[in-house]
Amino acid sequence: MTFARILAVVWVATIALLAAFWDHRGTAAVEPVADIPLCRVGQPNTFDKTCIVDGDTIWLHGTNYRLKDFDTPEPRTNICGGFEEIDLARAATDRLHALLNSDSWTIETFGFDGTGQRTLATIRIAGEDVGDVLIREGLARRWPYGEEFWCS
Repeated sequence: MTFARILAVVWVATIALLAAFWDHRGTAAVEPVADIPLCRVGQPNTFDKTCIVDGDTIWLHGTNYRLKDFDTPEPRTNICGGFEEIDLARAATDRLHALLNSDSWTIETFGFDGTGQRTLATIRIAGEDVGDVLIREGLARRWPYGEEFWCS
């Protein structure tokens, strides 16, 4: 193998390694998708999947986003609060659905969550984090230090 060929292989490997560990931060303006639907249980993950999972998770054009710095109750797992938790989870999901379909918004990404499977993001409408809206309206808690008030 020639020196030039070895150098080329090392260069390609270095670029691939950097791409794998790059933080993927960025901000993009997003026009509302015409009525982003709610995700259906069992809906396949496709490159163009766009739907709202719950009050703090969405799919947008095939990328799974976990909205950061806030948490909403789980609509399907009923972790601690019984039917009241499920009702609050549905209300948070419905409110996020209404917010994302009502106005233009931006999404800023911050790498991946602890699972490595979801991109951490903040969505802003007119400069305001949608998480702050949900917290103010009693549909979410600050993450990670806010009390899970739905677990009573």
